[in-house]
Amino acid sequence: MNLDNIYIILARPEESRNVGAVCRAMANNSISHLRIIGKKEDFDDERVRILAIHAVNLWDSCEFFDSITEAVKDCAISFGTTRRKGKKRRDKYYFPEEAALKADTISSDGAKIAIVFGNERTGLTDEELNECTSAVTIPSSETFASLNLSHAVQILCYHFFRQNEKTLKGHDGSGFTPVNLERLEKTVASITDNLQKIGFFKITGREDQERFWKDILSRAALSEGEAQYLEKIFSKMSGLKNNVAR
Repeated sequence: MNLDNIYIILARPEESRNVGAVCRAMANNSISHLRIIGKKEDFDDERVRILAIHAVNLWDSCEFFDSITEAVKDCAISFGTTRRKGKKRRDKYYFPEEAALKADTISSDGAKIAIVFGNERTGLTDEELNECTSAVTIPSSETFASLNLSHAVQILCYHFFRQNEKTLKGHDGSGFTPVNLERLEKTVASITDNLQKIGFFKITGREDQERFWKDILSRAALSEGEAQYLEKIFSKMSGLKNNVAR
């Protein structure tokens, strides 16, 4: 995914401070293109800057449009965010992670992706949602489903940022690649060998032990370093037992 091809669009935002908070949420996730349906003079510049803090450059470079249709015309796909469903609204909704995955297949080729957010009080109207080509919804509590505008932007931007990390690094960006099952078998064999040496189980119980350790360690998604450390622990434990026996 190319995050430089992601465009955040705010449709008729009312509160200047929310616009500033949106800038900050975008900057947290390396997304820098902001478009607003409205006029710049309708916003309090000072209030925007107070909340944007070091992301004020997004406000300075913000583009303004008269309609969503105009704002997304150079984009390949536009995701309208909504929590409401209805007869006049779209019948297919992406979750944030699904929208990010969809965008990943499009934006890498240079196409622009729009994520459209509605007014703080009303969200996107039926007409505005239908100006978008797709819809994305953020699951939230049924008893209090409405999200603050900047929080919604943060959630969507985060998923797009994480998808970009996966694409660039080939994994989820957690800092390591889990060992495969073939490598895990060696760790399991080392553990059970040493447990058998100290008489932890009878020979007939080895199969159950192997299955137990393989199941639990595969769920743990061990790194190579963690696998080696476990092997050393059980090897040292076996050695200490033999020394005591002498």
